[in-house]
Amino acid sequence: MKRYTSLALALCSAAAATLLLTACPTQLSQPTVRFARQVNYGDSKAVETVTNEFGSTDLQLIAEKMIGSLLEDPLVKDRPTMTLSAVRNKTSEYIDTKSIMNSIQTALVKSRKVKFVRSADEMTAGVSELQRQNQSGLYKAAGKAKIGQMTAAKYTLEGEIVSIVKQNADTKDVFYKMTLKVYDVEEGSIEWQEEKEIRKTSKR
Repeated sequence: MKRYTSLALALCSAAAATLLLTACPTQLSQPTVRFARQVNYGDSKAVETVTNEFGSTDLQLIAEKMIGSLLEDPLVKDRPTMTLSAVRNKTSEYIDTKSIMNSIQTALVKSRKVKFVRSADEMTAGVSELQRQNQSGLYKAAGKAKIGQMTAAKYTLEGEIVSIVKQNADTKDVFYKMTLKVYDVEEGSIEWQEEKEIRKTSKR
């Protein structure tokens, strides 16, 4: 009899242990994120020499030359109104010409010597906001931006960038030239023009 009682107690203990383990939620380990590389911040103005393709130093050199030349020109003495147009990329590689123009525009705006209005690429957002204020019925009449009051640009800022690449078994030579022009919108005349040349050579 005692033997059966011990067996019954053992079975009950095992069942209780199984029930306890089932009721407890399983603790999942959290994934560990490991970074294999060390990242350091560098000087954004430092000369870039990783490759001889168009890079950040070239962008900065071009922007500085164009900004300095334009701000010294009598064209900007009365704070003219300008808009950005396209910069044609005639090189054999991808170049973010919009970034070049944004850098030039930022410096000119901060100088307070040039006033920029929306470019053709930016006009869609401007028209959309005007329509929202005037056609949605959500806004008071006082304070709404009126349609037909935009300031037209007197000048457009546009240009092109070209490159010439020469290479042999040991050397690669890349020549870049950026030309920027200011056109009078009404007359179509060129009122200012500047260019920047860059040559980069690499050896194997």
